[in-house]
Amino acid sequence: MSTPFPSKKTLNREWHVIDAQGQVLGRLATRIATVLMGKHKPGYTPFLDCGDHVVVVNADKIVLTGNKMNDKMYYRYSGYPGGIKEARARRVMRENPTRILESAVRGMVPKTTLGRQMFSKLRVYAGPEHPHEAQQPQPYSLSD
Repeated sequence: MSTPFPSKKTLNREWHVIDAQGQVLGRLATRIATVLMGKHKPGYTPFLDCGDHVVVVNADKIVLTGNKMNDKMYYRYSGYPGGIKEARARRVMRENPTRILESAVRGMVPKTTLGRQMFSKLRVYAGPEHPHEAQQPQPYSLSD
């Protein structure tokens, strides 16, 4: 008797749409990372990309708890000496609201080639509209 083993041919990738309105950043990011990695499926395999595609809408309405909106810093580095830039969460949310969620999810997937492949299945949009209706994404329930 052998255990069934998923392969690239047998993987069934689904599309999920998640509404981020009123959701706490870290809790939402952990759910998204779980779906991207495929840990929500019974056939999860650590060394295969078994995850699903995730479309997140209303990213500009994410909630940060406590005083993180004023205290949390986001850094970018150009690669040149003295080329580090920093911005508070409030400014990043105003200028590019998708960056906050993408940064949180990127930190939760593996830091390998496989992790980058998993992360590429994430699409984040600031408003309620997205261009992925042809893939027929199903709403993903966050209440567990």
